[in-house]
Formats: sequence, structure tokens, C-alpha cells
Amino acid sequence: MSPQMYERLWTAFLETLGMVSVSVAIAVALGVPLAVFLVLAAPGGLIRAPYLQRALAAVVNGFRATPFIILLVALLPITRLLVGTTIGVWAAVVPLAASATPFFARIAEVSLREVDAGLIEAAQAIGCHRWHIVRHVLLPEALPGIIGGLTITIVSVIGASAMAGAVGSGGLGDMAIRYGYQRFDTEVMAIVIVILVALVCLIQFAGDFVVRRLRER
Repeated sequence: MSPQMYERLWTAFLETLGMVSVSVAIAVALGVPLAVFLVLAAPGGLIRAPYLQRALAAVVNGFRATPFIILLVALLPITRLLVGTTIGVWAAVVPLAASATPFFARIAEVSLREVDAGLIEAAQAIGCHRWHIVRHVLLPEALPGIIGGLTITIVSVIGASAMAGAVGSGGLGDMAIRYGYQRFDTEVMAIVIVILVALVCLIQFAGDFVVRRLRER
């Protein structure tokens, strides 16, 4: 490949890292509170808000059931409203975050539900308020599962970011489609695939390492 193509490849790699990082950060910032509320407001939970819990659960299920490529197109008006454009890296962040947030929230919710109920009852018995229970019992005990779910979410967002390249979002997906597929350059396609596989393996290894260390504490 030419030096210009390597430069484009490096730029595409940085764009992918940027859109994935921002999307995952938004998913964590919104997903963890959402998961905590879904657990606390569930029947028998610490908060009595069954109708709101069911409504939010329905919204989460709706977003999770929608294929990403359809969500990408459906959110184009909202994307244009928020970032002023429907192409480029920032335009891709909106549907990526909208897809990743409910996905991560459900995984975090499962981890929170697996916390031993006896620990929660013990915290209540000594007079802990519910937000103290969340901060000092629920989240620390569920942290390994949440980190494992975060790893899965990051890998999922990387795949979705490549798919977003089909509509001109930039990044490695756009590079593979524009130069690898449309221009029949198999070398570019192969390099993009290798980079994506290496990136996913690195993230999975790092996530598994962190989870293993947390469980050894």
C-alpha cells in the first residue's frame, strides 16, 4: 500500500477508537444508573416505583430488540438535531450510544441481581440507607460482573462502529467499505480485519484480566 493509504488507515483507526470510547463512556454513564434503578424498583426492591420500572424496562427491551442498522437509520433526525450532521464520527456516536446503553444496562442489571440478598439484608439491619447500600454493597459486589459486561459491550460497539461505516461514519468500517469493497482492494480489507480482530482480542484480554484480579481480592 502507498504511504497515503497507511495514513488514511491510521486516521480511520483513531476515528474508530474515538467513536467507540465516547459511545462506551455514555453507555456506562447512563447504563449503570439505569441498571441500579431497574433492580431497586423491581418487585421486592428498595424503591416502590413499579410502573416507572416497567416503562423503562419496556424502553430498554425495545432498543435492544432493534437491529443496529435499523436504529442507525431511524435515529438520523435525532442525530442531525444533536450534532448537526448525519455523517462522520460524531454522527455515529448517537446511534452507537443509543444501542450500547440498554445493552450494557441489562448486563449490569443481571450482575446486580446476583448479589447475595443476605448482604443487603445485613446492611438494612444496621440502618444503612438505600443509596449507601447501592454504593457500598451492590456496586462493589457486582463490579466483576459489570466489568465483564463492559468488555462485552465494548466488543459489541466495535462491531457496530464498523457497520456504521456503511453510512459514512468514518473509521475502519468506512475504510473497509470505501477502499476494500468498492475499489476491490483486498489488501485494505485484510488489514482492516486484522486490526479489528487484534483490537477485540486485546480488549477481551484486558477485561478478563481485570475481572480475574477483582475476584481474587
